[in-house]
Amino acid sequence: MCVTSGMEKVIFENTLQSYLIAAGIIVLGILVIRLFKRSILEWLSRMVKKSDTTFDDFLVHGLSTAILPLLYFAVFYFTLKSLILPPFLNRALDVAAMLLWTFLVTRLIIFSIRYLLGNYLKRKGRGESSMQQMKGVTLILSALIWIMAILFFISNLGYNVATLLTGLGIGGIAIALATQNIIADLFNYFVLFFDRPFEVGDFVVVEDKSGSVEAIGIKTTRIRALTGEQLVFSNTDLTNSRLHNFKRLQQRRIVFTLGVTYDTSKEKLTKIPLIIQEAITSQPETRFDRAHFMSYGEYSLIFEVVYFVLSDNYNKYMDINQQINLYIYDAFEREDIQFAYPTQQIIMQSPTPRTAPTVIH
Repeated sequence: MCVTSGMEKVIFENTLQSYLIAAGIIVLGILVIRLFKRSILEWLSRMVKKSDTTFDDFLVHGLSTAILPLLYFAVFYFTLKSLILPPFLNRALDVAAMLLWTFLVTRLIIFSIRYLLGNYLKRKGRGESSMQQMKGVTLILSALIWIMAILFFISNLGYNVATLLTGLGIGGIAIALATQNIIADLFNYFVLFFDRPFEVGDFVVVEDKSGSVEAIGIKTTRIRALTGEQLVFSNTDLTNSRLHNFKRLQQRRIVFTLGVTYDTSKEKLTKIPLIIQEAITSQPETRFDRAHFMSYGEYSLIFEVVYFVLSDNYNKYMDINQQINLYIYDAFEREDIQFAYPTQQIIMQSPTPRTAPTVIH
């Protein structure tokens, strides 16, 4: 009887028995969650051994950073809500629940975006440079998501977010007008990331500037010129320009002409295309297209030649081009075919002597 009466003792509008039951529920809930965590982690460890994907890491991270903290807090929240609490404690508990829920879910969303972007880049075969560039994208997306989360939290507290958004909208217009170039570069950064016209390490030509891409930033892209200096382009300039990306050159088409003198015989003229074809096909990583007697020049008979170098390496192209030129030079020397160069020929004729007039006497 004394024990029963002791359990019915009221402390802060709740009986002692209610407090003990609440404590028991909290302890039991924690034990169940820990058991659930252990069993899930064991199951995931077995899945990791059988699978080569990173989805298991995503599940482990989501479980440890969002789901388990929410479960722990849910045990405390619903247990305490079953008790009679002062209004200010009820309000504080609701605010804490909303704050924690918003924080953890936002973190989970941001991590999910990073995971999905990382998998997308791996499927596309992007390099380490794209992974570094992804940090800038996720930084911007994270900032936008956190802003939305804060507005959501304020709205759930009962405040009118519309007034705040209206004020931010007016101020945002003024800021946008003042920083429109920065905003344009920011959006073009997304264009460069997803459209991928070039990557770090690519050799590009932009109008009269050329060099290797060193870094792609949120506002600017830095290119190292062949002469050594660093060129800085805004992302807007790059997306609005005609850009040549030589790193993605799969084969190089070469067109050149050569001229021989007008006194070259027809027999030698018919040999010249064959000589040029042999000069090109004797080199590795080349594909001969054509060689023709194209036209009559002012001081030469002109041949046009087209061939392909099956490599994107400029130094290799120059080596091949040099060997082809040397081969043609040696072959022409053997066949006694003369290269033409600007000459002038002056033909001088003796004046016809005039006949003396006949004098009739």
